Amino acid sequence: MSDYKDQLIIDKLVTARIALLLKHPFFGNLATRLKLVNADDWCPTAGTDGRHFFYNTKFIDSLTPREAEFLFGHEVLHNVFEHMMVRIGDRDPQLWNIAADYAVNQILKDSNIGEMPKGKKGENKGFQDDKYKDWASERIYDDLMKTAKKNGKKFLEKMGELMDDHQEWGNGDGPNDGKGKDGKDGKKGGKPVYTKEELKKIRDEVKEAMVSAAQSTGASNLPGALQRLVKDLTEPKMDWREILQQQIMSTLKSDYTWMRPSRKSWHTSAILPGQNNDEMIDICLALDASGSISNEQCREFLTEVKNIMDQYKDFRIHLWSFDTEVFNPKVFTPDNADDLLDYELGSGGGTEFECNWKYMKDNGIEPKKFVMFTDGWPFDSWGDEHYCDTIFLINNPYERDIEAPWGLTVQYDD
Repeated sequence: MSDYKDQLIIDKLVTARIALLLKHPFFGNLATRLKLVNADDWCPTAGTDGRHFFYNTKFIDSLTPREAEFLFGHEVLHNVFEHMMVRIGDRDPQLWNIAADYAVNQILKDSNIGEMPKGKKGENKGFQDDKYKDWASERIYDDLMKTAKKNGKKFLEKMGELMDDHQEWGNGDGPNDGKGKDGKDGKKGGKPVYTKEELKKIRDEVKEAMVSAAQSTGASNLPGALQRLVKDLTEPKMDWREILQQQIMSTLKSDYTWMRPSRKSWHTSAILPGQNNDEMIDICLALDASGSISNEQCREFLTEVKNIMDQYKDFRIHLWSFDTEVFNPKVFTPDNADDLLDYELGSGGGTEFECNWKYMKDNGIEPKKFVMFTDGWPFDSWGDEHYCDTIFLINNPYERDIEAPWGLTVQYDD
């Protein structure tokens, strides 16, 4: 394509961003920070990585001005909800992409942002269904998976098509700042690749931009899902590590022993009461293996648990992974505590909380505390609220205000 034609496409995109900025300032602010990159060589439509807006000139040329506005809003929401950075695990990639599109397209429709691109026959080019209003992409995925298992994936052919590329971006060897493997902007060299460290930087940049855009345009005017995200980023909250330590320590009796202070406190010679750490801590930990928790987050969680356990002489930790059933169960005591950090999370399919209580009951396990690290999206029941004290440590970047119907809910934040 000639440089003149490419400039016309760029002008069209710039005009769409300006229109979005005037009509919907929050979305426009986030769209204007994305660098426009021609990606004719590898991208058939459009895509984003949080820093760039990749486009195919033929696809953009086919859009009306309002469809171009919709497309920018679409990419902005993919960035906001971190759809390209999510660990999909064993999830079906096609269904995951469709679920992500359903989630963002519904918000755009409800916010009256632009117009969804049309196919050759006038049908919507993307996925949208009012049924999924206020649903997060993971919940939509579970619903699509149920339908796919029942009817096969052929039902997808009648539902629409993806309007952009948003596969996982964290599989490469290093960043190249939106350029292809040969270092040239998109036209040659293929899709950009990023390290996990670079992805974290991009995630932080998007969060900072989102807060700035909300502050300058007014968060009260945003759709509910975005209001919740901004609130989570701006309001102070207690660190999950502190809550976890408090909860584990609460399983011990509040008895004290009189002892001289440690060397760290030898500025006083007084004999002071200290907590007796001889009592055994007995807890269960369950790791949701449906794909929402990364190996890095799992290791951070287990490291925190081990640091707490190291303060006590005796403890027993039942640890397992689960999806629709429990697997890879292990027991850790002071004798093998160092092996705790080598535990493999594994990966699974759906999410069924009830299997955890069934496993404990079947094996006669009655912990003083049960901690579940999860995305907070069970297929059905949240489990048996009468069996044991339960803590739900929830990691869900799409719906930050998930609250378990019982037990203690703690929001994970890395």
